[in-house]
Amino acid sequence: MKELEKKLNYTFRNPALLSEALSHSSYANEHRAAHLNSNERLEFLGDSVLGFVTAEFLFVQHPDLPEGDLTRIRAALVCEQSLYEVARKLELGKYLKLGRGEEAGGGRERTSILADATEAVFAAVYLDGGIGAASQLIHRVLLDAEKEEAVEERRRDYKTALQELVQRTPGRTITYQLVEETGPDHCRVFVMEVSVAGQVSGRGEGRSKKEAEQAAAKAALKLLGGE
Repeated sequence: MKELEKKLNYTFRNPALLSEALSHSSYANEHRAAHLNSNERLEFLGDSVLGFVTAEFLFVQHPDLPEGDLTRIRAALVCEQSLYEVARKLELGKYLKLGRGEEAGGGRERTSILADATEAVFAAVYLDGGIGAASQLIHRVLLDAEKEEAVEERRRDYKTALQELVQRTPGRTITYQLVEETGPDHCRVFVMEVSVAGQVSGRGEGRSKKEAEQAAAKAALKLLGGE
């Protein structure tokens, strides 16, 4: 716990909160006799804390953006993939308490488990040190300029942009095809190709088919001069 506290740059007055934040439901179920709590309630609270801090940050950072744009940026910032990246940076996986089955199934690398644990840790810091401490942590690990720039990139809809480009020439069609799928079940990598008028125009990979399609569309836009 001391090692993780250094990474969080926060020392808990009540270390039990951090321990609970790292306890997956599978671990709590295997230790019912000890009456342990899982991190699910903290995850619930952390989601709200994260949403508030992020909304306040964007409200101040972008005084001219309308509600719709602010909402879209916030959604991208607090999405599961963003939280997973934070967890990887903090190495939360090595500190998780998992049940035997979840451990054997690769739970320490599972995107959803790591994202949920990140929200639970935010809640634990909030309960222990208040909104100021939680805000400082969230800003440091998530809301820096580099992260926001990456989110702006992620929220671009390359598939729609490619569709609009191709439609300028009547009769041309777009098709996406899965060409490769690798990795274990908890960490799949998909490779998609996009063809325009029957010609392969782009190739991309991602943690989901949708993400791979977006990457392929981005590559096609670059090839066809639409970006």
